[in-house]
Amino acid sequence: SLSLSIQESVRGKDVFIVQTVSKDVNSTIMELLIMVYACRTSCARSITGVVPYFPYSKQCKMRKRGSIVSKLLASMMCKAGLTHLITMDLHQKEIQGFFNIPVDNLRASPFLLQYIQEEIPDYRNAVIVAKSPASAKRAQSFAERLRLGIAVIHGEAQDAESDLVDGRHSPPTVKTTGGIHLRLEIPLLIPKEKPPITVVGDVGGRIAIIVDDIIDDVVSFVAAAETLKERGAYKIFVMATHGILSSDAPKLIEESAIDKVVVTNTIPHEHQKLQCDKIQTVDISIILSEAIRRIYQGESMSYLFRHIGLED
Repeated sequence: SLSLSIQESVRGKDVFIVQTVSKDVNSTIMELLIMVYACRTSCARSITGVVPYFPYSKQCKMRKRGSIVSKLLASMMCKAGLTHLITMDLHQKEIQGFFNIPVDNLRASPFLLQYIQEEIPDYRNAVIVAKSPASAKRAQSFAERLRLGIAVIHGEAQDAESDLVDGRHSPPTVKTTGGIHLRLEIPLLIPKEKPPITVVGDVGGRIAIIVDDIIDDVVSFVAAAETLKERGAYKIFVMATHGILSSDAPKLIEESAIDKVVVTNTIPHEHQKLQCDKIQTVDISIILSEAIRRIYQGESMSYLFRHIGLED
């Protein structure tokens, strides 16, 4: 009966499928693929997927000999019949190249900047902080728009993606000489030695605003907040687009030196907010609805990308 109702309702029409990621990410992905395929086989004229948070976006580069899961997911969506994708703040902008369909990567930074200007009364005394050198470009973009200073945390405590955590060394390497000449010695890279944790920039007596795109495991953010507190910051905000906040993240935030965690509603997190009063939500639904309207009406999308630079 569901297939029959889909056939009757979408034949020859433009379809928009809005899908938010729940706790069970894989079930969410399969629901999306099944709905897209059902619309395709029901002769829909176009199928646009609205996926505010693109799952597995962090797995977009090859580490050692691992798989690039973002590429696999993009191929599955295109194969199922998706003709257009609307998403927000991809972990790496290069993910758009995995698709052979148009991808509109919207930005949440205008909403977060508005929050800083309206909800932090003395934000002029703030400094934008990158919790690792990898986040420096995003922090620089925020600092230039707000005309504020920037600080970067660098050191061993910020290595949240250790090779020992995610099984990249499993199974353990076994020394073997099979197929290799006994006198041949293959040179190996010298392991990295991270320097002691340091803060590049002055945060003493100022508000520290840590910016990033995804907050999942908050251990690195808590460590950064403690470091900033030791350096003299009297208020610490953490701002990001996607608030996954998995596992015991709310409890860690509640017990940390972080004053507020501000995320958008690309991912539902009502349950986490009940556990932690420090979590606040910024609504970005207006830009998604405007993108849907413009695509449906055949209007230009360039208005939604005004003043977007390469570092954004």
